[in-house]
Amino acid sequence: MTSMSLSSGLKRPDSNAIRAVVPYAVLVLLYLATVIIAPGYLAPAQIGSLLQLATILGIVAIGQMLVILVGGIDLSVGSVVTLSNLTAASLIDGKDGNLAVALVASLAVGALTGLANGLIISYLKVPDLVATLATMTILIGVGYLITNGAPRGSSSPLLNGVMTGRLFGVLTVGTLLWFALAAVTILVLRFTTVGRRVYAVGLNREASRYAAVSANQTVIALYVLSGLAAAFAGVLLTGYTGSSYLGSGASYQLASIAAVVLGGVSIFGGRGGYGGTIAGVVITVLLLSILQVVGIPQAGQNIAYGIVILLMLIAFTSRRSNR
Repeated sequence: MTSMSLSSGLKRPDSNAIRAVVPYAVLVLLYLATVIIAPGYLAPAQIGSLLQLATILGIVAIGQMLVILVGGIDLSVGSVVTLSNLTAASLIDGKDGNLAVALVASLAVGALTGLANGLIISYLKVPDLVATLATMTILIGVGYLITNGAPRGSSSPLLNGVMTGRLFGVLTVGTLLWFALAAVTILVLRFTTVGRRVYAVGLNREASRYAAVSANQTVIALYVLSGLAAAFAGVLLTGYTGSSYLGSGASYQLASIAAVVLGGVSIFGGRGGYGGTIAGVVITVLLLSILQVVGIPQAGQNIAYGIVILLMLIAFTSRRSNR
């Protein structure tokens, strides 16, 4: 009985097309409203700028989406982005030759953070919210400790080119890297055994054990991937800004959660995917951009931002209850 219910549950991510359609419908409507207010957003260069802004958030959201798919949450992504940004800038110090070492060191920061989160959550049974909040706080302290409050170093010409140089005046190499990672994520989740295990754990961790799926191993692996995604985003952020600063990743913590929710991924786990999250990422960036264009102050931006997220949450949660 358990295996039958698990098998039927595993088919839902493919059949539940509305979770992918709704975010893109919202995105189209929001973009049309934006173009009416600011026609310049039709220009290819402006579209490229939006995607450039979405690139770093989109990569962070890959990891956030994976842990939310198993009913978790990762509040440490913002601090991982910051510490990776500080590490990369310090090691690169303006030289292309140092880029490989900086990338490895930054990814190690993310992997170790994700591993710590996964182990604490899986074996110490600490709630995801508490565990990742604790690691977030620790990483913030580490950032202050290694910089003594004064970040140093800078990006290199190659990394700057990846994040700011435009191909055909529209897309950056960084954006293409995001698209490539997005394609791999979607393919793995939809067409591989690994993807089916993720959805199995997200739908019912107890039932997944009876189906010979290790919930603990899956959760740990996904938190490691979340840390790696945030760390890679931190390195790209170094190329985008050209330097580092304390708190550079703070905005990505809640923005990544918002993008995943706006993309239709269930906060209860087991439903949704990265296809919708891409739309959620662009919605998040576009919404903040247009609020700035119309001159709404920061307080108003936060209110509007929260209302949109709340409406999407209500829409998807009510559908779950009705089903």
